[in-house]
Amino acid sequence: MNKEEQLLMNFRDLYNKMVWLNKPKMEESLKGYKPSEVHCIESIEKNGDANVTKLAESLYMTRGAISKLTKKLLKKGLIESYQKQDNKKEIYFRLTEQGKEIYKIHEELHKEFQERDKVVFEQVTKEQFDSMLNFVEKYNRHLDAEIKKQSISIN
Repeated sequence: MNKEEQLLMNFRDLYNKMVWLNKPKMEESLKGYKPSEVHCIESIEKNGDANVTKLAESLYMTRGAISKLTKKLLKKGLIESYQKQDNKKEIYFRLTEQGKEIYKIHEELHKEFQERDKVVFEQVTKEQFDSMLNFVEKYNRHLDAEIKKQSISIN
């Protein structure tokens, strides 16, 4: 196995272990909500003036899937839709008080997991962080370009 394969395998293992460790606590604290719903709530909160297109891009889902998801969230009273004065065509979403509670629980869980794993990050030097961030950003840009190529060839 070459270094590239080893690195990608380690990324997958790392991600899978994080999911395995975090999942029971997430499911218990966010009972009744699917991960896609919670991530949509998170995206609405973090991306001001979120609309179907913006959510589809940030969650790597189709606009049709986002439409279904936002309908569920509207029905559950977690989000509300609105329009801007200068643009009556576009529909945007924001969290309701109930939606903000779900967002808050989710954020607190992430902080708890970060605290659990802090011992590892405390051992990483600034140079190591810079090197890892540089690699991840470079790889991310490459994948963004590949996604863009594929979406152009699909449309």
